[in-house]
Amino acid sequence: MMKDASIFRFPSNRRCLSAMLLFCILVIGACAPVGPDYHSPEYRAGEKWHSEEAEGLSGRSIDPAELARWWDGFNDPVLAELINRAVAGNLDLQQAAARLHEARARLGVSRADKFPDLNASGSASRRRSGGWSRDLFAAGFDAGWELDIFGGVRRSVEAARNDLEAGREDLRDVLVSLLAEVAVNYLEARTFQARLVTVADNIASQENSSQLTTWRNQAGLSDELAVQQARYNLASTRAQLPVLRTGLKASLNRLAVLTGREPGQINELLEGAAPIPTVPVSVAVGVPAEALRQRPDLRRAERQLAAATARIGVAAADLYPRFRLSGSIGVETVDSADILADSSRTSGFGPSFSWALFDGGRIRRNIEVRSAQQEQELLQYRSTLLAALEEVENALTAYVEEQRRQKNLIAAAQAARAAADLAMDKYQTGLQDFNTVLDAQRSQLSFEDQLTQSRGAVGIDLIRLYKAMGGGWQTLAADPDRIPLADKEQ
Repeated sequence: MMKDASIFRFPSNRRCLSAMLLFCILVIGACAPVGPDYHSPEYRAGEKWHSEEAEGLSGRSIDPAELARWWDGFNDPVLAELINRAVAGNLDLQQAAARLHEARARLGVSRADKFPDLNASGSASRRRSGGWSRDLFAAGFDAGWELDIFGGVRRSVEAARNDLEAGREDLRDVLVSLLAEVAVNYLEARTFQARLVTVADNIASQENSSQLTTWRNQAGLSDELAVQQARYNLASTRAQLPVLRTGLKASLNRLAVLTGREPGQINELLEGAAPIPTVPVSVAVGVPAEALRQRPDLRRAERQLAAATARIGVAAADLYPRFRLSGSIGVETVDSADILADSSRTSGFGPSFSWALFDGGRIRRNIEVRSAQQEQELLQYRSTLLAALEEVENALTAYVEEQRRQKNLIAAAQAARAAADLAMDKYQTGLQDFNTVLDAQRSQLSFEDQLTQSRGAVGIDLIRLYKAMGGGWQTLAADPDRIPLADKEQ
């Protein structure tokens, strides 16, 4: 009789079980998951940027290879080396990679809910009652499978997959910001070095002027006023050196931290002054739609919106019944010698369901919570989009206007240098007092320093433009081994 009762032994019962499982699979596959299906928000970008094109900017389509390795356009091997070190050692990048690993693991957890679960158990116990005792031995396997008829599990997997994709974009966004910050600090360091050279050149010139005023005073050709004016002018210029050295040191320390090292450990790369890297002759900016497609932060916001939409379905599935198939097979006996006997075998199989008929409105409020979260993500997406357009427009304007400023500063510095030479010549011949020389030297230092800063600012504005267009992650992210803990799943 026990053999006849075992559903695991007879072909007819196997066929019945197989038919039931096949029916369940077909039912699950035929049922569309509850909750709204996701549709990407539509946005029609303008046909061109509002900032006017100027020399050095081109409206031609963006070259993906050029945007992927934009720092190559500066033709600076030290900058390229710093980029490589930052990718290999930056801690913020490693944190983003760790978050990506977490998202991938969460996706695996969600996928596991789609499959049956199987558990093994065993026990041996002795029961006593009054003057007698009895041993009980049991072992077996229990299996269960919750049928995802209304798609709650599928929506959960969909949300986790979108979270993983958002994590990928987060890693890329961190990389874009990192590369830009490294390049900006590098140009700032080179700019400080160039400014130190400019100040040193002016100090040398002013030292000669101070010595000349002293000689002329000793010869009775000028008064003590000119001597003191020359001295305070020289001292004022020398006072700029500590400020510039402090700025240079801060830039070097920042570069070290960005590359994952202690301050001072990358100073050997920037020993000695070097020219400020020059910008490429032409930079392609394309159209707004191209830049928006490249920005990881915008794609991350879109994936977060997709995940929030899927979670509405997860919450909505709780409104419907839950169906579960469960079964068990095992042995149970009071004598360990009979543990393999047919009479000790037990088995069972059957479906069950549960349905929350009353919960005080908890499920529907949870759906409202998820819907409100989706609305927030949609607004965040739109805000990110507008911020992206604003960032590119501002970067374009800054790059164009700084180049115009630089041209005027070049002319001003040349004129100031010539005026300082003429003023000194006239002072030496007694045709002018030292006030004229003093004003001319101050103007020369001011314009030359502004010109040096402007040359650095043009490069920095271009870096910010590349960052605003989402450049930098494409090549390095395609080589996961170059990014610690980087995502290797496609």
